[in-house]
Amino acid sequence: MAAEKDPAKLSKQQVGYAAADRVKSGMIVGLGTGSTAAYMIEALGDRIKAGTLKDIKGVTTSFQGEVLAKQYGVPLTTLDEIDRIDVAIDGADEVDPQLNLIKGGGAAHTREKIVDYLAEQFIVVVDGSKIVDKLGSTFRVPVEVLPMAITPVMRAIAKLGGEPELRMGVRKAGPVITDQGNMVIDVKFNTIDNPGELEKTLNNIPGVLENGLFIGVTDLVLVGEIKDGQPIIREITK
Repeated sequence: MAAEKDPAKLSKQQVGYAAADRVKSGMIVGLGTGSTAAYMIEALGDRIKAGTLKDIKGVTTSFQGEVLAKQYGVPLTTLDEIDRIDVAIDGADEVDPQLNLIKGGGAAHTREKIVDYLAEQFIVVVDGSKIVDKLGSTFRVPVEVLPMAITPVMRAIAKLGGEPELRMGVRKAGPVITDQGNMVIDVKFNTIDNPGELEKTLNNIPGVLENGLFIGVTDLVLVGEIKDGQPIIREITK
């Protein structure tokens, strides 16, 4: 593995590797989505090749994870074939002091939530920029919506005090389409005083499949930071 020179990438790389080191032989692992999780999948593949990690199986949360797992030689399974997930490792867009999260920057939050909530241990890997005092400080709440329901859902969200915006593709004409064939609305809330309540309220709007608020599920956060020019890993637990 070639070390990254860019400090932000270096901290993501180191924290991804640190999370992969927590995986033991024989485990079933939830493989998250995003740039930091990608380093974790790469590191798992390297450990498998080196023979220090055996008999693991991965459950992916996106097409991206599936492609990376195949690229790095991480064997895959499905939720139909297993009865447990030992550990899930995933990134986040925001982490608050209670270890609640906003996820969904990569529009994979629905699958991520299914896998991460099933895991006996859920480890979040982030760089220091993702730590916030309050959810919604820097990132909008992603909401996955059935295409036919976009307009009524946006109206319902506006009534809740949110500012909804349809996520559009980058280097692609039209909206972002999720792995499930749905669309994503990014919602700005001026303040999120009760994230657990908001998570339920959003999911109760007809046409909403899932939202990016992950409440009360995180067991451990590994934060990659650069101190005196050197990468360090900080651990935050409940």
